Amino acid sequence: SGVHGGVAIGTPEIIILCETAGFDTVFVETVGVGQSEIDVKSMTDFFLLLMLAGAGDELQGIKRGIMETADAIIITKADGENLNKAKVACGLYRNALHLFPATDSGWIPRADYSSALSGEGLKNVANIIDDFVRFCKNNGFFEKQRAEQAKFRMYETVNKEIKNRFYSNPKISERIKNIENNVVTGKISPYDAAKQLLSSM
Repeated sequence: SGVHGGVAIGTPEIIILCETAGFDTVFVETVGVGQSEIDVKSMTDFFLLLMLAGAGDELQGIKRGIMETADAIIITKADGENLNKAKVACGLYRNALHLFPATDSGWIPRADYSSALSGEGLKNVANIIDDFVRFCKNNGFFEKQRAEQAKFRMYETVNKEIKNRFYSNPKISERIKNIENNVVTGKISPYDAAKQLLSSM
């Protein structure tokens, strides 16, 4: 719905709703748009990055930001003719992960491969997630991260409400088109225009 970050604007609220309904595990699947997927990290406990072998993604520079954020990287569709490619890609990612800075949690991200078709590796994926949760709960990071996410969500909600109130303000609505036109025609700078609009609140 026009929101960057690979997830819908109401996703954090939906997660809370699912937890309240009694679900102890909630999967959040992003649309896979690229670097902006990192935003999902602010609302999840574990960030699993799924990659395809032979799709040109191996160690691609543009993926580095996501790779540094991921708690685990899984090469999917590791079956049939793709199995060997998946194993090679997995080895590359395992080597690359050791080159990244240490994570805040102290967890060392892992790389593996799996196949939904054959079922191979799926148990390993579940074990990695369980190991991560156990590790982070033991060192206190799990609760610390949840607290930081709650604080982030508070400021995010405040920022959204301020934005909504700004654009729904009648005084702003009256002036914004005229000031926008002055910016486009070069009569005033964007910065002066912003100051004028903000002074109308």
